[in-house]
Amino acid sequence: MGQEEHVSINSLKLQRKFNMTEKELKARTRKFAVAVLSLVDELPTRRSANIIGNQLGRSASSVASNYRAACRASSHAEFISKIGIVEEEADESEFWLDILPDTKNSTAESITPWINEARELTAIFTAASKTAKQNKNQNKTEKISQFPNSKIPKSQ
Repeated sequence: MGQEEHVSINSLKLQRKFNMTEKELKARTRKFAVAVLSLVDELPTRRSANIIGNQLGRSASSVASNYRAACRASSHAEFISKIGIVEEEADESEFWLDILPDTKNSTAESITPWINEARELTAIFTAASKTAKQNKNQNKTEKISQFPNSKIPKSQ
């Protein structure tokens, strides 16, 4: 099985697990980015809000852009790398959203839906990352077991 086929299999498993197509997940991450950027536009003009807003805007938009990049990955390793970035950026978005009320730059009520969405996206991409890594390890084991008498080291 070629590397491109492994990327497609990972994408299919992700879709089945969360009952979302690639197109739907692209739309969901885009919607998250747009909503968070709109939220950032509404933040007060204070130094702390600017710092948080800049970081939040970057991380939320990175979720969407890096998911798109993961979908276009040309290898299994690239897919794992990109999905890992998406997972990190979703988690970072949650962090910045979470501290907005603590810094008095927003209310908990206004950001709760987006914190929840960041958590769900983090969970989705954490699961996708774990599955992709398991598939990679399983594929290595399958290759080794196909040639039990070969000189291929088991650590490959």
